[in-house]
Amino acid sequence: MADKSEMNLHILDYWRVIRVRFGIILLAFLLVLITASVVTYFMPKQYQSSVTMEVQSDSAPLRIFQGGDNEGFPAADPRFLTTQFQILQSKEILYQVIDKLNLAQQWYPGTPIPKEQIYYQLRGMINLQEVRGANIIQIRVLSRKPKEAAIIANTVADVYAQRRIEELNTQTIKSLAKLQDEVDLQQKRVDDAFADATRIREEEGIVDLNPNSIEESADTSVSNVQASAAKVNETKTNADLLRNQIEQIDKLNDADFMRGLSLLSIPDTIVGARIQSYQAAIVDRESLLKSGLGQKHPSIQALNTQIDIYTQQAAEQVQSIRKGLVAQLRIAQNNLTSMEQILEDSQKGLNASRNMSARYIDAKNRYIQRKKVLEAAEMKLTTSKIEKTMPMSPTRIWDRAEPATSATKPNVRLNIALGIIVGLIVGLGLAFAIEYLDTSVKTLDDVETFLGTPVLAVIPKNIHLLHRESNDTADAEAYRILRTNIEFNRKNSEANSVTLVSGGPGEGKSTTLANLAIVCAQGGYDVLIVDADLRRPSQHTIFGVSNAVGLSNYLTTDMQIEDVILPTGVNNLQIMPSGILPSDAAGILNSRRMADLIALAKSRYDLVLLDSPPILGVSDASVLASEVDITVIVVQHRRFPRSMLLRVKQAVTNVGGTLLGVVLNNVDLRHDSSYQYYTSYNDYYATPARKKKTRVAQQPKPADPSEPATIQRDEY
Repeated sequence: MADKSEMNLHILDYWRVIRVRFGIILLAFLLVLITASVVTYFMPKQYQSSVTMEVQSDSAPLRIFQGGDNEGFPAADPRFLTTQFQILQSKEILYQVIDKLNLAQQWYPGTPIPKEQIYYQLRGMINLQEVRGANIIQIRVLSRKPKEAAIIANTVADVYAQRRIEELNTQTIKSLAKLQDEVDLQQKRVDDAFADATRIREEEGIVDLNPNSIEESADTSVSNVQASAAKVNETKTNADLLRNQIEQIDKLNDADFMRGLSLLSIPDTIVGARIQSYQAAIVDRESLLKSGLGQKHPSIQALNTQIDIYTQQAAEQVQSIRKGLVAQLRIAQNNLTSMEQILEDSQKGLNASRNMSARYIDAKNRYIQRKKVLEAAEMKLTTSKIEKTMPMSPTRIWDRAEPATSATKPNVRLNIALGIIVGLIVGLGLAFAIEYLDTSVKTLDDVETFLGTPVLAVIPKNIHLLHRESNDTADAEAYRILRTNIEFNRKNSEANSVTLVSGGPGEGKSTTLANLAIVCAQGGYDVLIVDADLRRPSQHTIFGVSNAVGLSNYLTTDMQIEDVILPTGVNNLQIMPSGILPSDAAGILNSRRMADLIALAKSRYDLVLLDSPPILGVSDASVLASEVDITVIVVQHRRFPRSMLLRVKQAVTNVGGTLLGVVLNNVDLRHDSSYQYYTSYNDYYATPARKKKTRVAQQPKPADPSEPATIQRDEY
């Protein structure tokens, strides 16, 4: 519960600071908001255009043999898009854009500007964004001219796309050259293996009727066995070829049917004609697309229809060919079974008469294996050359840039919202900073902590002079509390001479003294006000009496006390004005006659109240504090630093004065609601009928025509 109460207290403190410093908060808020609005208004408008472009990773280098399950497909590079971002902003790309659009002359006509400076300016206009989960880049360009932004964005995309095509062509050419080198190397190995097998055969006198086949050679005496073996091999080869062709036909898919069909080399005139027509139609369509025609153009659609027809006709012919191949394969398999039986019988008598050595067989096998590798390399090279002739598109632009119809920057809503947020932060920060740096008296705890002296009364702000009120008001209750605290806090009833002092001018000391005298007189005390402020007296002005004679006359002449005391118009209250202002106020106050005057007044009156000048400004107040029984300090709320309170207290105690307490004056209850607990009499004091009346300040008639007609608030 204690923690919760402390938290609530802190929240109330923060709210109090906001209410007290609301003017500063509002001013700072308005200044920031107006500044943000003005800056936004005068900021140049910028327009944004963007290009949406799909980019494909580079193809894998061409090789004869690929390893792994993903043969022919390069692994995805997680840094691919990041690399393309850097390439798009590189000098190699943007320099071409600068030259192509002649930006140097457009931006700085007639002025020689280094291209690098134009490059950095252009790069600052470009912003690249990645679409998550896709190889798509958005090229955004900001410019003060909407048309210029669109042109630059499209040009950057075109230059980049052309650059990617050139790089891909260069890479393909290099790969083909490397692949050709590998084919040449395999050809050399085949030639070496063939020469080695030929040399061994001649050295050992071996007769091999089929040196390019893996079948074993035989002597002329067993030519019939060899003929049978040849027929078996031929039939097997024919069957394997038929089977391979059927499997290749079955592997064809609809998406890449014609391209795969062209690689099968099916000896059929109809299929060959359809492939040639299909490839010619593909070339015509790509030419028309590059010329600027769209996918829905009649010419493009006509070519697409022809391509579909050629594909369908080729597919029907291939299915017919497949049926024939299946029948031929069945016949070949039956013949092969018969021939293999005949060959097996013939070979039984041939095993003993073999004249080929193991060394020659190894050399021949090596030659045949290398020849197969060479054939595979030549096939790969041929396929790659065909693929090179196909159209390449490493980039594809989906959305081209168009001139923007409205400005992108400045973002008015965002700037105003930021202005509101920053204005509130600056205002609140400034308010709390000022509150932190403000060392003036804000609370009762400030007074009691720094002075170790109780607060006798809290006087609200804008309280009028009580003798000018037509009726009794709640304002008088604050001074009644002050009167009561003085009565009960003084040591004895004989201590009835009181002076009110303040640290500086304008703290309401004279007004507080006058109202205190009035409530004391209304309470039945015989009260005498002595205006001992011989520098800037104000009591005669407050009560509208003459200041022709007074305290200074009494102290410097032989006048009697009765000659310098005047009535105030308030029962039981009389006043001794300051009189003619002397040249040495402190000197006449610090005199034996002044001490005798105080003693005489104490004997004749129940309460003697002495007004004094600020105690820190002149020495008069210190003299009075040393001669009276009680000293009360008047402190204006939120005006002077707290350190000033300690100096005021020291000024009183150093001269032997008795400090009774402090009056906290001019408290604004609207801002400092915590003081309402000390002034709650406002809700209980007035009757319902009296609450409805409006307080009217009376204008008293001055006793002396030379005095002012209106009385201002005490400046002390």
